Order: sequence, then structure tokens, then C-alpha cells
Amino acid sequence: MSEKNILKVGSNEMELVDFRIYKEENGEIYEGIYGVNVAKVREIIKLPVLTKLPGAPAYIDGIFDLRGIVIPVVNLAKWMNIKKPKDKQISPRVIITEFNNVLIGFAVHEARRIRRVNWEDIEPTSFATSDEGAFSQTKITGVTKIENGEVLLILDLESIVEELGFYTPSTEITHTEVEKFKGTALVLDDSSTARRLVKNALTEMGFNVVEAVDGVEGLKKLEEMLNIFGDNIADELKVIISDVEMPQMDGFTFASRVKKDKRLKDIPLLFNSSISDHFSDIRGKEAGADAYLTKFDAAIFSKEVASAIHNKEKQLQTV
Repeated sequence: MSEKNILKVGSNEMELVDFRIYKEENGEIYEGIYGVNVAKVREIIKLPVLTKLPGAPAYIDGIFDLRGIVIPVVNLAKWMNIKKPKDKQISPRVIITEFNNVLIGFAVHEARRIRRVNWEDIEPTSFATSDEGAFSQTKITGVTKIENGEVLLILDLESIVEELGFYTPSTEITHTEVEKFKGTALVLDDSSTARRLVKNALTEMGFNVVEAVDGVEGLKKLEEMLNIFGDNIADELKVIISDVEMPQMDGFTFASRVKKDKRLKDIPLLFNSSISDHFSDIRGKEAGADAYLTKFDAAIFSKEVASAIHNKEKQLQTV
């Protein structure tokens, strides 16, 4: 990959795998345009020979062996209660994703291309929730316009993985494991579920938690705190926890802006993300993060937060 094609930390850009799901209604064939973050995709392959699983739901097509790793395959159209048009020729592909260090395959009708988009061009979903069997519009995390006036929907495949039981966050934590702190923690995540998990863990640690849904709101919250505490903000704000994928401004861009502000740069900042590829870990460090956490575990999370705070205190004492 050439240098100019590498996503830069702070560019507020992401790359999406553009894939298609077709359906037929009233004799017309409609093309659903969807996307998933490239950082969550291990590879894309042709539909392999699958071994059926007795008793599995209809949307689980089966399993296959990928270089010694057994991969379950979720038929995304079936999960969305969409029947493939009989007269439509498709080129089925399996998008092998990795969330929280768990590999899952999603069968789609076609995988088209890689698209680079700016997070500013991705709008959070605002339409009403409507459930149709397993699929709900709550599984769409954002939308962005593409060519010819069409709209690409970004699917929350991670929540599908959790819903199917392939991954369950660990929320168990004992009081003997928790180190207590005073002060405020800022949490950024566009998922209310993820914010709740993180908030509960931080509250157990004694923090007052301030929430933001993306990097733009996160910077506004920081500005409000700076107006109150000024140069002494670090005496109150003890830690920042940020997701990576967020509409308007992603976590990497948010972090790079925070670390450029001399009043904020010494406040520990940790990423909490389901993206578990090595490159995202590197980008997190380039953005100035003190830690990059995947696969949420409340006990491990609290220890990592405490460690980041203490390490930062030691660094400042030696300066």
C-alpha cells in the first residue's frame, strides 16, 4: 500500500467494505447497500462448502475450517428476513469479521469495493425503530450518501454477534478488585449499551461520569470543563475513555486533538473498542492513547484504568 493510501491518525477517515443484499417486493428487485469498517474485516472469500449444524437457527448456514480455525457463517439476508430474488444472479461472498477477538463469517449476496469516507459525512441514524423478525433498524449505526444519490447503511454487525451469543461482555466485578478514585471520567461512545457498561465500571471505581456520543460532543464537554476548572482541569478530570468508531468525529481524531492541548495532554486516555486488529492498536498509540482495550471485561477494564492513572502520575513526578 502506498504512503498516500494509508489512513492517517487524525484524518477522521475510515474505510468501508461495500456489500449488497438484494430483495424482491411487488415484482421489483431492490438493492440494499451496506457497509462494515475494514478494520473489523479479516478477509473476504467466496462462499465455501459448509457443514450444517443440527438444530441451528435457519440464518446460520453452517461452519467451515479456515486454516485450522472453525468459522460459523451467518446468512445476513436470512437474519434480516430477506428472501433472495429467484431471478437475480449473485456472486455470494463471506465477509470474515473479527470483533472482540472472535471470528465470525457473514454471507452476503455481493461484496463490491472498499470505500474511503470521512466520519463527518456519516450521519447517526435518526429514524424510528422497527423490528422485522431478527432485524431491527437499531442495527444500523450510521448512514452516508454515495454516488447517484444512493445511501449506504453501516450495519452494527458487532451487536448481531452479541445477540447471537457468540460474544458476551463480562460485567462481573467484586468490590475487592476495585481501586477507588475521586474525580470525573469522560466516556465517549455512540452506543448507549457500550456507554452503560463503561459507566457502570467507572462508577464502581468512584468516578463521576460525563458522557458524550462522539468526538465532537466530547470536545464540547471538555471545553465546558475547561471553562470551569481552567488550567487545573487535571485535578478534576482523571481519565478519558473513548470508542474508535463514532459518527462526526472518530476516536483517533478526538484523541489527537486532546493530546495537542497542553491543558489536557497529561490526562490518561484509553480506547475501549471491539476492533481488535493490530493496526488499530498502533494507530491508538500514535494518537497518544495510554492503552487500547478490546473484549470488554469489567475487572480487567478497571485494573487497566487504574494502571493508566498511576503510570501517568509516575511520569509526571519524574518530569
